[in-house]
Amino acid sequence: MSTKQFDVVVIGGGPGGYIAAIRAAQLGQNTACIDEWKNDKGGPALGGTCTNVGCIPSKALLQSSEHYEQLNHHFADHGITADNVKIDVAKMLARKDQVVKQNNDGIVYLFKKNKVTFFHGRGSFVAAKDGGYEIKAGEEVIFAKQVIVATGSNARALPGVPFDEETILSNDGALRVGSTPKKLGLIGAGVIGLEMGSVWRRLGAEVTVLEGLPTFLGAVDESVAKEAAKIFKKQGLDIQLGVKVGEIKSGKAGVSVAYTDAKGEAKTLEVDKLIVSIGRVPNTVGLGVEAVGLQLDDRGAIVVDHDCKTNLPGVWAIGDVVRGPMLAHKAEEEGVAVAERIAGQHGHVNFNTIPWVIYTSPEIAWVGKTEQQLKAEGVAYKAGQFPFLANGRARALGDTTGFVKFLADATTDEILGVHIIGPFASELISEAVVAMEFKASAEDIARICHAHPSLSEATKEAALAVDKRTLNF
Repeated sequence: MSTKQFDVVVIGGGPGGYIAAIRAAQLGQNTACIDEWKNDKGGPALGGTCTNVGCIPSKALLQSSEHYEQLNHHFADHGITADNVKIDVAKMLARKDQVVKQNNDGIVYLFKKNKVTFFHGRGSFVAAKDGGYEIKAGEEVIFAKQVIVATGSNARALPGVPFDEETILSNDGALRVGSTPKKLGLIGAGVIGLEMGSVWRRLGAEVTVLEGLPTFLGAVDESVAKEAAKIFKKQGLDIQLGVKVGEIKSGKAGVSVAYTDAKGEAKTLEVDKLIVSIGRVPNTVGLGVEAVGLQLDDRGAIVVDHDCKTNLPGVWAIGDVVRGPMLAHKAEEEGVAVAERIAGQHGHVNFNTIPWVIYTSPEIAWVGKTEQQLKAEGVAYKAGQFPFLANGRARALGDTTGFVKFLADATTDEILGVHIIGPFASELISEAVVAMEFKASAEDIARICHAHPSLSEATKEAALAVDKRTLNF
C-alpha cells in the first residue's frame, strides 16, 4: 500500500497545531494533523492541554466557583438572599467536562469543514526521505514536504516527587478533585496555582501557597502585584514567599511538606491535596528527534529562529515546544504565521503585543512592558492610573476592586504597556493590544469616545491620567 502524501503535516492538535492545520488547508495545502489525546471513551480529544486540562476546564471551574461565592457572600448586597446554599462538586465537574467536550467536538467539525485529514495517535519522525519526512501517525506512516511540530508542554514535577494525580497533583489532577479538600497546598504562586487555589478556596478549602521566589508575581507590574497580594490575602489565600521546600511525604492521610520559611524557620505543612505548579517543560519525548537530527536546546525545547524554522529544511515548530511565552494564543499566532510562510506569504507575530491574563477575581491582564522593566532598560516614561472605585459601571456591578495603569514614552507618548487588575480585565486588555499594535499614543486612547457607563471608561481615564487630566478622579 502506498504511503499517504501531504503538503503539510502538523504534529499536535492543541491551539497552535489545529489552528496551523486549518490555516494551511485554507491556503490550499493538502494538510494532515496528528494528535494522541484521548477522551474517557478512548476517542480523540482535540485541543491539547489547553482544551483538555488547561485553559478551558479551569475557566469552567472558576466560573462555577465564582457563582457559588457570589451567592454566599455578595448577592445579599443586591437584595437577593438564599438559605442552605450547597455545592454539588460532581455536577460542577460534569459541567466542566461537557464544556471540554463541546470544544473537542468543535475542532473535529472545523477539520471536516476545512478538509484537514486527522490521524488519532502519536506523531513522530521516522526518517528524512526524498526531500521530505516520513512521519508515524498512530498506526500509519505518512509523508510530507513540510512538517509543523506543535507538541506543547507538560507540567514540571518536583525532583523525586512524581505526580500521582490523587494527592500530589499537576494541573490535570487539580481539575479532577472529586470533593472540596479541607486543606489544600500549592507549590508555586503562578497562574495555574492562583487560579486553582481560588477555585477551591471559594468552595471552602483552607489554601496555603508556598512560593520560592521572594517576590509575588514577579512578571507582573509591581503595583498590580502588590494590589493582588493584598486582595488575595484578604480573600483568605495564605501566600508565603521566599520558602525553600524540603521533603514531601504522601500517604493515605494526605501530604506532608517540610519547608523553611523566609525567616529561616523550619515548618511543616499538612494538607489533604498538594498541587505542584512550578512551570512547564517542552514536550519532545517520543517525537523521534534523533531519527532526523532535530536540534533541541538545554531545556529540551526545539531550537527555532525568529520565523519558527528549525535546523531542518521544511520543519517548523511553534507554541510551548519552542522559545517564548507558554500561552495558547501565542501558539495560535505562530501557527497562522508558519502556515502563511509555507504558502509564500509573510506571517508576522509581535511578541510585545501578546496579552497575558490571570483569571482570578479580580482578573489581572497586561500587555507590553512593566514599570520595573522600563526602569531597568533606562526608558523615560510617563504613568497614568485610574481606579475602578471611581467608575460608574464598576459601582453598579458591585466590584470596584483594582485599577487601569498606562505607561507611555515620555517623549513620543507611544503606549509602552497597559496593566489592569479588576473586573473583566481579560476583555478590557484587548483595546490596549490593538492600540499598541498600531503604535498608538496614550493621547489617542484619551481622545476616543468610550461608551457610558462602561468599564472601558477606566481605560480612557487612565490614558488621560498620563497627562494628569483625569475627568472623574
